Order: sequence, then C-alpha cells, then structure tokens
Amino acid sequence: MELRQLRYLVTVVEEGGFTRAAARLHLAQPGLSAQIRQLEKELGQPLLDRSHRSVTLTETGRAVLPYARAALAAADAVRETVDAYTGLLRGRVRLGLVSGATAHAFDIASFLADFHEAHPALEIALTEDASERMQAALLAGELDVALLGPTEEAVPSGLSFETVVDVPLVVLAAAGDPLFERAAGTSVPLAGLRDRALICLPRGTGVRAALERACGRAGFRPRVTFEAAAPHVLVQLAARGLGIAVLPGGEGHRADAAGGPALRSLTIADPVIRARVALAWSSDGPASPAAKVLLDTLRGRLRESL
Repeated sequence: MELRQLRYLVTVVEEGGFTRAAARLHLAQPGLSAQIRQLEKELGQPLLDRSHRSVTLTETGRAVLPYARAALAAADAVRETVDAYTGLLRGRVRLGLVSGATAHAFDIASFLADFHEAHPALEIALTEDASERMQAALLAGELDVALLGPTEEAVPSGLSFETVVDVPLVVLAAAGDPLFERAAGTSVPLAGLRDRALICLPRGTGVRAALERACGRAGFRPRVTFEAAAPHVLVQLAARGLGIAVLPGGEGHRADAAGGPALRSLTIADPVIRARVALAWSSDGPASPAAKVLLDTLRGRLRESL
C-alpha cells in the first residue's frame, strides 16, 4: 500500500468519479483506475462501487476512508512542518464560505489574493455551500476553516466558532404592502408574518434556521414560497411583489437604500431574531500548519474589516 494510492482513492471520492479525479491529479484515467484496483487487490476487498453512473464507496470503502484521510494528513503535516522551518508554506487548505455571508462587509477575493501572494506554494480550495453541510464537513475533516451562518443556538460539539457578524433580521417588501400597516416605527412583530408569502435563504442556512426556530416558538410555520442562495435575488423577487424578503439587517438596509421608494425594510421584533456569521474550525485546531496560518491570518483580517 502506498500513500499515492490512498490519495488517489480520496480524490476519486471527492470528485465523484474517475474522469474528474484524473484531471485533478493530472493522470490518465486508465492509470488511475489501475492504481485503485491494485489497492483493492492488496486489501482484498472492493472499496468503490462502479455499478452506477457515479462512483460511490462500498461499505468497506466507507470504513477505510477516514483512515486514508488521516494517513494523508499525517504525511502532509510532516512535509509542512519541515517546510515551516525553512520559511516555506506548502500543502492544500480547504476553506468553506456560505454564499453571500460577507459579500459587502468582507472582500474574500482580495484576502485570498493577498494570502496567495504571501504563500505562493500553498493551494487553497474554496467551496461555497450551505452552513449545515459545511458544519458536517468540518467535523468530518473535509474542510479546514469555514465562514458560515450557525444553524443551531449552541455551538456544535467538536467545533469552535468566532462570531464576525451579528445583526437583526429584517423584512423587505414593496412600499404599499399591508405589512407596513402593522409596523410600529421601524419594526414589525414576528406575528405579522403569519400566513404571508416569504422569500428567504434555503434550508441549511443560518438565517433560515433562525427564522424557523422563532416562528415555531411563536406557534406557526413560515410560509416560504421562494428561496434563493444569493441575497440580491431575494431583493429582486421582493421588488416584483412576489412576497416579503427576509434578510440579515445589513443586506436589508442596503437594499432599502438602493431600492428607493419602491422597497422598504423593517426590523423583525417581538422577538428580535439575530442573523450571525461565524468563523468556524475544529475544536482540536487546524489539521495542518498551513491551515493554522490561514485561520490566524483570516481572523486578523476579519477583525480589521468587520
């Protein structure tokens, strides 16, 4: 058994098939397939189920995968530790980002460009996904660091959070919407959203989880008729009169200002619902020196900009 065979196995699983895995590894697909079969022969059990369009793990493969990842992480840590003593940072860091999480408050592209300039030998894999799935990926060791919207009130066991955005939820609707008749100043009671068509972020996001928890405690279920991952799409749908958009405060107030008299925003009250974005990582700390440097640098940049 060789480390490269384990790396090939993990890559095939991550890419969901041999074609994309071979492209990522810069290998010919037949050669990659032959190496996986050799590994299976040495272990005496099939690791991959090739009977469907997408390649999946067998039961044995699912049991082996965590150990394969651990072996690769240990080997990478050895190399990265040696490189750290020579001032060179190598390896691959996996960063997760919830869509629209810090679109206005934090320029992730500029951060990554600056980080890459400082550490050109380090590869950064950026993934956009729902917060719920990213929390699971952090716990499984599939992500090193993530910017996400917490989906639970308590920090999940095994993770560490550092809150970087904490704002109230607001609603955004056309200026003539009956909702504003129930408004008290700049806020509207949560009960005013009962039975109204709502436009919200998808399930698995922190905003959606916070809204559903609050509505459940108030004795009703939110009627979400449209959902989209990008906040600006929610604004566009609200502007066309398709419902009431539910957004984090910063996004809603920016949209209100940009929309002029056509749109108005109100803070949800009774109760106030908070929308949070947190920097998240494993409670055991980053798995590699490279991931630790990324985490420390990102924490510093966020504190400066938010």
